[in-house]
Amino acid sequence: MMPFAFHTPKSVLFRPGGAAELGDLAGAALGPRLLFVTDPGIRRLGLADAALASLGAGVTVFDAVEADPAQQTLMAAVAAGHGATGVVGFGGGSAMDVAKLAALLLGSGEAIDAAWGVGNARGPRLPLVLVPTTAGTGSEVTPVAIITVGAEEKRGVSSPLLLPDLALLDPDLTLGLPPAITAATGIDAMVHAIESYATVNPNANPVSQMLARQALRLLGGNIETAVRQGDNRDARGAMLLGAMLAGQAFANAPVAAVHALAYPLGGIFHMPHGLSNALVLPHVLAFNAPVAAAAYAEIAADAFPDLAAVEGGQARCATFIAALAALAARLGLPARLRDAGVPQHALPRLAHEAMKQTRLLVNNPRPVTEADALAIYRAAW
Repeated sequence: MMPFAFHTPKSVLFRPGGAAELGDLAGAALGPRLLFVTDPGIRRLGLADAALASLGAGVTVFDAVEADPAQQTLMAAVAAGHGATGVVGFGGGSAMDVAKLAALLLGSGEAIDAAWGVGNARGPRLPLVLVPTTAGTGSEVTPVAIITVGAEEKRGVSSPLLLPDLALLDPDLTLGLPPAITAATGIDAMVHAIESYATVNPNANPVSQMLARQALRLLGGNIETAVRQGDNRDARGAMLLGAMLAGQAFANAPVAAVHALAYPLGGIFHMPHGLSNALVLPHVLAFNAPVAAAAYAEIAADAFPDLAAVEGGQARCATFIAALAALAARLGLPARLRDAGVPQHALPRLAHEAMKQTRLLVNNPRPVTEADALAIYRAAW
């Protein structure tokens, strides 16, 4: 067994209704002056009201986080949080990513341009609590934050410093998620588990593989119920826990080409991240299959128990890839890039942009050239 490291938050708390107790659970650690980072939709729906009431006075709310948050948004959050003693990220992956980096920049005073990349953040950061309201990104347990720089480029900061002091999982916050968002974020979480399991990153490890497999059991077994029965608390709780476990897995054994090819779709066409992952997923796995069929075959029955009856690694791998595409279709997600508004003439540009995601591409089981990326996009179109 090769040496590896496994990093995760100091504490993970799964607690239905826990958002209303946030002040009691984390107020002392956060200090008297809080920056509460969220988005306009969360505020409009009132999802944050109970949490804010529990935190009491001394809270500055920054609720201007958009999908694929821009660097300007991050810096506005930092400005709003001047003098804060702690940060809460409350929402989807975008709000949590902004909260992570705001805690870092407010605590250390470092420049964001010096922190981009892997292991470049210096710290320290302010005390940090993350509360997800979707079951997908796993950002509440990952050391990564993604920001849009300029018009289209996505950049990331990856450092254990970004792991929160507490990740609070309250499945009640996800009960109102619309079916399309539930589907896309759920597929996103499944991608995290699949890519983490098959990664060739030097820190690939048995702990992440164990978590990835349990995540797929929870996600595959509950995603259709969660989409069709949005008020099913058991399914919602299983999805939130599965997304967190997948997040812990890929936080330590990172994702690869599915995400590398998905990011340009978000950056250029502002496509939701889960949907962009779903659109390229089967085509990237098919590209990887000549070298990764055994890994995909091992996890196929975790997501789809019926596939245990398929004999032979290659056959089970192929059936797994087809089952993932069929799942996305049953969930009502677009099947092709063209169905999501991507014009054919944009494919070469997408391939060129995907090559900039070197921190992800190096983890892929099979090397990806620009020509390979273009072929994958064409297959997905």
